[in-house]
Amino acid sequence: MAYDLEEQEQIATFKAFWSKYGNLITWVLILALGAFAAYNFWNKHQRDQAVAASGLYDELTDAVTAKDNAKSQRIAADIQAKYKRTSYAQMSALAAAKTAFETNDLKTAKAQLQWVIDNGNDEYKSVAQLRLAGVLLDEKNFDRAMKLLNGTFLPQFAAEVSDRKGDVLVAQNKIVDARAAYVAALAAMGPKHPGSQLVRIKLEAIGGTAPDAAKKAA
Repeated sequence: MAYDLEEQEQIATFKAFWSKYGNLITWVLILALGAFAAYNFWNKHQRDQAVAASGLYDELTDAVTAKDNAKSQRIAADIQAKYKRTSYAQMSALAAAKTAFETNDLKTAKAQLQWVIDNGNDEYKSVAQLRLAGVLLDEKNFDRAMKLLNGTFLPQFAAEVSDRKGDVLVAQNKIVDARAAYVAALAAMGPKHPGSQLVRIKLEAIGGTAPDAAKKAA
């Protein structure tokens, strides 16, 4: 089929363009397709990891319910070793710490909580720090507990941190400071917080007075 002059010019222009940029365009497409394939593979890998970790976590919750500390620790260790990048690893450490604490295995409880502090995201880390401070309080390791509570927490944990500080200060017989900590906890909790009544009771037990807002809510 004969081409008219305009079509021949368009073909010539395209050939010149492709001759100059064809290899570059081809490599860009190859890289884009490769990146897309890698992205899909990574997402599938993440989903597979989450499914496998979820199955183990279900076993862990059964062990925790049965207060089987040895089994809980084995499963948690397995999840942490194989699926460290999933949220189930952090959740498993917190669950295993709970079982260890309830069976008076404080060394293991502290180790599991420290694992979350070292490896978890900010939210799980804040939870682990609060719980570890509680374990240290039970061990009468007041200085370390307070050092932990003076660390970095997400803002939404301010009330719980102040409450726990009050507990540590009462144990140290620093009553004036404990009152201030409980008042700060009540202020951070607000009137509808489910833990405010308990904090108010603890405050009044050491001769403190709850803020007006907390009294009205109670």
